[in-house]
Amino acid sequence: MATLDSVRWQLAALDISNKNPSNPARPPLHSKQPSQTIAANARLRTTYAAPNPTATSSNTKNKPPVTSFSSNASQPQPSAIHTKTSATKTRGQTPLPPPRTAEIMQSLNIGNYDGGLEKENEKRGEKVYGEAAKDLELDSSSARKSPTSEWSLHNFDIGRPLGKGKFGRVYMVRTKCEPKYILALKTLYKSEIVTGRVEKQTRREIEIQQNLRHPNVLRLYGYFHDEKRIFLMLEFAGQGELYRQLSKHGCFSEKKSSRYIDQMADALSYLHSKHVIHRDIKPENLLLGLNGELKIADFGWSVHAPGNRRMTLCGTLDYLPPEMVERKEHNEKVDYWALGVLTYEFLIGNPPFEDRRSVKNTYQRIMAVDLKFPYSMSIQVKDLIGKLLRHDPQDRIALSEVLRHPWIVKYRPKDCPRGSQTY
Repeated sequence: MATLDSVRWQLAALDISNKNPSNPARPPLHSKQPSQTIAANARLRTTYAAPNPTATSSNTKNKPPVTSFSSNASQPQPSAIHTKTSATKTRGQTPLPPPRTAEIMQSLNIGNYDGGLEKENEKRGEKVYGEAAKDLELDSSSARKSPTSEWSLHNFDIGRPLGKGKFGRVYMVRTKCEPKYILALKTLYKSEIVTGRVEKQTRREIEIQQNLRHPNVLRLYGYFHDEKRIFLMLEFAGQGELYRQLSKHGCFSEKKSSRYIDQMADALSYLHSKHVIHRDIKPENLLLGLNGELKIADFGWSVHAPGNRRMTLCGTLDYLPPEMVERKEHNEKVDYWALGVLTYEFLIGNPPFEDRRSVKNTYQRIMAVDLKFPYSMSIQVKDLIGKLLRHDPQDRIALSEVLRHPWIVKYRPKDCPRGSQTY
């Protein structure tokens, strides 16, 4: 049993290259221990992410490699709704962000670059050869579906570091071409991916995430590689990690929890409609956008399963459903169970079946659905959690019913579409 590294960093970026282009919150009480996992998935997580950009993106192919970077941190940030068109080939146009998002983007500063990419590349990683090298030649400009413009490090001004993970660093960057989008750039070293034997998992994560389009799912907008590294361009989640907020406040109010679960249920419905099972829903894998909207991230354990039947035991122990613990086949309803666990943890600060005495005790509590509700929980939320945390997957309430549940409807903002809620 491997322990999940609690400092894994998750990423984010902007759509710059699409071809078709009520309990009051308690004082800090959250004391959750680093989550236990069945296998370490070596994901990275940033504390930031961003809204959809606007305007046409362009890029010139075959640019020479770059040897140094500039943050240009003192220059004013161009408007996120700027629509200047470059003379070079364009790939698409994206929707305008909300007015508030555009204003926030204009004020963002990418900070100062510390030279870490060059320093790290001099002493880290090796070239890979053979079949592994071909598997890791990942470039969104060559993708069969919705290819992007061709990208390289030359196309970015590099800013401050956002995180450092097992397979590389994460930096806040800005595109040099107009309109200068801000995004987060995630670096992975190919040789370390091969050593960790996660080539297929890495490819799967990228292939799944690049095709997802939902306001509450973190976007992957492009990716490219050089001899030693893979670079991922992901949506910038401006308000950072949800888990940090949960740890800071100890728990969330029923109002905030309900709105987050509303967005989660809608996003999971979308994922399941695309035959994608996330399989690792938990606070550590959720980010918050610039307007406070929830973003599902980290698709390291996700799977595209049109048949909807899987046997792999994966995910985080506290969130594992009975069918996984009992080594039975599972389907998308593992995410229903996780949604129930998440709702409980939002309100209490710890998952419902956690037992710090031993892993075995946690397993036993999960299999017995040993669910204990505190007096402070409302009857409505107890009803929802109880309907999600059922031993038999077929007995769990459908996501469509979750979205119509009284506890969800009670706190949903009037005339506010899902995915645009602010706090």
